[in-house]
Amino acid sequence: MTDMKRRSILQLASAATIAGGLVAGTGGTAHAAREAARQITLKGTRTGANIPDVLTAGIPYFVRYDLTDAEGRSVGTENAHCLPVTVGPDGSFVMATLVLSLDDGMITAATAFQRPLPAVTELPANARQWSHVFAITGGTGSYDGAAGSVTIEHLTRDEDALTVTLADAPL
Repeated sequence: MTDMKRRSILQLASAATIAGGLVAGTGGTAHAAREAARQITLKGTRTGANIPDVLTAGIPYFVRYDLTDAEGRSVGTENAHCLPVTVGPDGSFVMATLVLSLDDGMITAATAFQRPLPAVTELPANARQWSHVFAITGGTGSYDGAAGSVTIEHLTRDEDALTVTLADAPL
């Protein structure tokens, strides 16, 4: 898939997944009633991005990672489409959609988070570790009707650790 096609897919999915993620995030009690059925732990290595040198509110960027499982086998890709809403000297508030294209299906997720980096987006050395959680908004294949969350720990500028927590249907 070309970068242009991938970007188009992410842009088309953005509004729906952000809206779904915000609705899922307000579910509070219903979401708490779900029991975790399984967790998937993945490692991501950055293979592409168009992050500008300075974040600007309203100017989107994307990041792409190749994903491996606990045994180091390639299992798919992580593509995030991010939109800074506010930008300040201590970081930015970002709305983001996530598409995990895995060997056995796709998972979509959305979030809004405070990105704790300066307006110059990424320091090449001594980058600060941080994490955030996406609400799963759906899936295909083995993840049809998926619910739960995706936690991403940004360990370095080019490596992520992902924990995908899939939940059962409400009890």
